This record gives sequence, C-alpha cells and structure tokens, in this order.
Amino acid sequence: MTLAERPLDPKSHRDWPQEMLVPGSMAFVPPKEAKGEDGRWWQNVAGANWRQPHGPGSSIAGTENHPVVDIAYDEALAYANWLGRSLPTEAQWEFAARGGRDGDDDWSSAYDPEGKPIANTWQGIFPVLNTNDDGYAETAPVGCFPPNGYGLYDMIGNAWE
Repeated sequence: MTLAERPLDPKSHRDWPQEMLVPGSMAFVPPKEAKGEDGRWWQNVAGANWRQPHGPGSSIAGTENHPVVDIAYDEALAYANWLGRSLPTEAQWEFAARGGRDGDDDWSSAYDPEGKPIANTWQGIFPVLNTNDDGYAETAPVGCFPPNGYGLYDMIGNAWE
C-alpha cells in the first residue's frame, strides 16, 4: 500500500482538519484566473493515488506508457532497490538531465532552435492557461520526445517533480 493509500494518524496530526487525514494525494487543479503565486492550484484530493491519479473514478487505463504519479520518494526507492538499483542523488540527476550541455538553463532544452516543444512542459500562462503546444495537457508517453545527449528520455518535463 502506497503512502497516498494510507490514512494519516490523527494522534500525530492533532491540529489537522479531518478531511486532510483521509488517504489521498496532492493534485494540480488549474485556477480559473491568476491570483498571484500562492500555490492554491495544488489541492489535496481524497482517494487520489497512483491507480486513480485524479481521485475515485479516475484510472490509469490508456496511460500504461506514461510516468507513474502519486508516489513518494520512499516508494520510488523501494522499487529501485527491488530492481537491484538505486536512485540518483540530486547532483547525479542534474548531471544526467543536462545530457552533456554546459551552461544552458534547464528550460532551454525543452524547445528546439525554432521554439517548437521537444519535451512535455507547460506552455502558456502558468497556472491558468496551458496551450498544449507539445500535444499533451498532462503526462505524455515515456520516450515520445527525443532523448538528451546521453540518450536519456524525459529528463526535462513530463511529470511534476
């Protein structure tokens, strides 16, 4: 059972409202209009988990080749350990994500020289308007964009960190 599928212990969270103690996960819910950088577009969705990423009634059907969402670090670590591998450190991940580039900011690698998206990122006015110029409103199938200089796919974009 993943972290998102377990209720929180009310004894450990005495000051939390009851609705925050039920199993669930944070989900991106675009606001109707921009009202500053207050982060209210992230909302706790009761019942959201990796099998039901938008809450009860949603499904991962049709997204088998997309990245998994709604898992915690410890769950990713357990999976890596199960495979006999490890998760990269932040420095290792940053090095791999650069794909051999030097000095460019991360977002520059999300577009080709003509400005066409070559990674699944937000296009438009965040957080109220995603133009979906890359073809995807949410996650995209893994590997549908070109790899970076090290042959790694989806190192920029595709799922919220």
